[in-house]
Amino acid sequence: MNTVKYTHTNLIASDWKKIARFYSDVFDCEQVGPVRYLSGVNISGGTGVANAQLEGVHLQLPGYGPEGPTLEIFQYVENQEREVAYANSKGLTHLAFEVSNLDDTCSKVIRAGGWMLGKLVSQVIDGVGVCTFVYVRDPDRNIIEVQMWDHS
Repeated sequence: MNTVKYTHTNLIASDWKKIARFYSDVFDCEQVGPVRYLSGVNISGGTGVANAQLEGVHLQLPGYGPEGPTLEIFQYVENQEREVAYANSKGLTHLAFEVSNLDDTCSKVIRAGGWMLGKLVSQVIDGVGVCTFVYVRDPDRNIIEVQMWDHS
C-alpha cells in the first residue's frame, strides 16, 4: 500500500535570502535545517535542468510542528524568467496564510517589499463562516492570499 504525505512547496527566488526574510518577517516562518547547496548529476537528472546549481532553505510554516510541511525557497545560479501569474492564471497561483490581524499583516507585507494585489473583502461561505481576505504579492511577485475567518 502506498502512503502519501505532503512535504513542501517550492518557490524559486531571484534572491533566496531576501524572499526567505520576507516570509520570516511577515508570516513567522522559521528556517529548519541548514542552507542547502545542491548541484551535480543527480540534481540535474531529478530536476531536468542541465548543469543545475541551486541554494536555499526550508522554512517551517506557522501552525505546524517540526514534522509539518515547509516552504522551500531556492535560487538557481541560472533562473528562467516566466510570465507573471495572476489570480486567474492556469496552474498554481497562490499560497495562503490564515492570520488573526489582517491590517497588521498587510502592513508587514508592504514594509517587507511586497504590495497589495486586491482589497480587503468579506465572503460568506455557507456552512463554514465568513472569510475576510485579500491577495498580496511578495517581492518576487508571487501571490499570497491572506485570510481571517469568523466561524460563528
